[in-house]
Amino acid sequence: MNKLPAPNILETFLDIFPSETSIAVADKNKFVYYRPSQLINLQIKPGDEIRKGSATYKALLSKQRIFTYIDSNVFGISYFGLSVPVIKNEEIESVITAILPIRTDQSTPAIFTVKNNDRWFPISINDIIYLEAEHRKAKIVAKHISGLHKYHLSDIEQFLPADKFIRCHRSFIVNMNEIAEIQPDFHSTFLLVMKNGDRVPVSQSYASYFRKNLMF
Repeated sequence: MNKLPAPNILETFLDIFPSETSIAVADKNKFVYYRPSQLINLQIKPGDEIRKGSATYKALLSKQRIFTYIDSNVFGISYFGLSVPVIKNEEIESVITAILPIRTDQSTPAIFTVKNNDRWFPISINDIIYLEAEHRKAKIVAKHISGLHKYHLSDIEQFLPADKFIRCHRSFIVNMNEIAEIQPDFHSTFLLVMKNGDRVPVSQSYASYFRKNLMF
């Protein structure tokens, strides 16, 4: 009988991610645990074989932690997967995968309020240039002001309209209308020059997703 990873490891995963995240645990061949969320459910059942191309499969293949976009041709639903191998005696004992939704249908607020120098500033969603993960909160950079929002980047992402905002890196979400230029970078990655002059990276994990959405 396959055992789950040490309880403290699994509990840490469950605590770190928002409730919209599904969690899967696999051994070297099959899934042994699955907790779906209300927002994304890959319909995995304990005993199911690990599908080729999934985040879990990629982590087993690379034998290292990966964070990547997975197309809908694997499970029928596109998702972002963070897969972390659990190593024991220099061998992979199991892989824990956090499955994050691309977007939800939650209504978009017109205003996000940020804190800057002990004051709060309302920012119109149309003025946001990009968002960055910083100190477990989201830094929102807008046309006239920037500051920290109380929510984590992954929480805010659920409220951003998909026709305007796109995640391009684990730590960055950009307003596509504020991109001035896309420059090639190393290892099939890109560098975005925003209209305010700031530069934002596109990581390899998001490169194909980014190209698909911007049609180039």
